[in-house]
Parts: sequence; C-alpha cells; structure tokens
Amino acid sequence: MNEKLFIRISRKHIAFAVFDPADTAQPVSYQPYQAKAGISIAANMREAFKTEPLLSASYQRVMVLINSPVLMVPIDLYDEQQKETFYLHSFPSQRADCLLTDVLPDLSCVAIYAVGRDLKMVIDDHFPQAQYLCSNMPVWRHLHQRSFTGLRSKLYAYFHDDSLELFSFQQNRFKFCNTFEVTSLNDSLYFLLYVWRQLNLQQQHDELHLVGDIPHQEELMADLRRYLRRAYVINPTADFNRQPITQIKGMPYDLMTLIVKGR
Repeated sequence: MNEKLFIRISRKHIAFAVFDPADTAQPVSYQPYQAKAGISIAANMREAFKTEPLLSASYQRVMVLINSPVLMVPIDLYDEQQKETFYLHSFPSQRADCLLTDVLPDLSCVAIYAVGRDLKMVIDDHFPQAQYLCSNMPVWRHLHQRSFTGLRSKLYAYFHDDSLELFSFQQNRFKFCNTFEVTSLNDSLYFLLYVWRQLNLQQQHDELHLVGDIPHQEELMADLRRYLRRAYVINPTADFNRQPITQIKGMPYDLMTLIVKGR
C-alpha cells in the first residue's frame, strides 16, 4: 500500500488527508474534522479514531503536522540538554509535555515545538510508526527557495489558524521569524507594516508576499497598496503548476506544500 496519511493538528482544529500516488485523477482525499468545544484536542482525536473513515484504514506511512508555538534556535547554538529551559522561558504559558525538534540545515536552525503528551499517546497508540513535523516547516523551506528569485528583499506573511506568521530570509538564514495573533483587518495591517518598517525594507523596491487563509483579503490588499508598491498574494494554483490538490477547498497551505514539495 502506497497511501500516506497526514494528520494536521492545531489548537482548535484537526484535519486529515490521504495521498495515493497511484490515483492520478484524484490523488488526495481531504477531510476536516469538526472538533467539539469544551473538550481537549486529545479527546477530540480519540473520538475521531472512532468515527472518521479515513482513520479506519491501515497505513504504513503516517505524518502528523503540529501547529504550536515554535522556538527557532540557530543550529550552532542549539543544545539538546537546554531545549526545555529555552522553550519554557520563551513561552511561559505553554505546556511542554513533549518537546519535538526539526532541523532545517538549509536554514541553519532548529525548530523546537510542543505536543501534548495525551495527544501524542492517542496517536502513537494507533500509529506507532507516525512521524511528527512542525506544520510551518514545508512553508519555510518552499518560500526560502522562492526568495532567491530576483534581487529584491522579500517579507512573507502566512495566514492560518487565526494567526499571522511573518518571516524573511537572508541567504541561508532567517532574518526574521515571528507569529502574531490577528483578530481584525487592522491587526493584520498593523503587524505587516510594523515588521516591514522594523526590517528597514524599501517602500518602492522590496516585496511583500501573502499566502494562506487571508482574512478580508481584498480590503487588506487595498490598504497595503496605499503604503507599499509591491504587495502580492501567492496563488497556490499558479505556485504549484495547477496540480489538482490546489483545487481542494479549505486545505491549509502548509499541508498542501508538504504533499506537493515534501518536507
């Protein structure tokens, strides 16, 4: 069996996708899960295993994408023995039941992120072979490659899960990487322009690229173009050469990127 199961988990949302390379017409099946409010994500995941058809099959390959606060550490400063101390100091309100790491050698850094112990136990009980991945990792690596196109500096904005990820690259390193909660159009506009100014990007010359589930997209782009000459929205259909997966409504860009481009 060549099918691969993807499970994407954030603070409030769960989604599943199955990729079957043998099915050339419709290689990806995608199913968001309606999580119940008032119970933990681990409890929701336990319920999903009882009710979701995509989870009832047997898979040799399972990838779990985790969307939780991420601490980026330069690879030459990373210390395995200190990762919990660093993480809890950076995110004092975050539970660190189980800390995982992803190494990004092409960006010279290590991503540290947390997974609830109960959640991981539920998944591992059903799929002991499951691999875990920071959900933003495929997006960082793909857009890092895009950043080499042209001579202009670029700021990337990835909207997802009521948050805004802003990052920029300088050669093979992050120049900036941070996450902001956004609840309104004004929030998005403020953080985008604030970071743009913080990085000393040039209004007439440099580029801002937005991607993901962009709230109030038309209004936001109209406001941005009052201040920036080169603000663009990345269209996944064009970005991924019209692959069928780009037509699946509601699929997060990070999951789409992982399936198309790999980790």
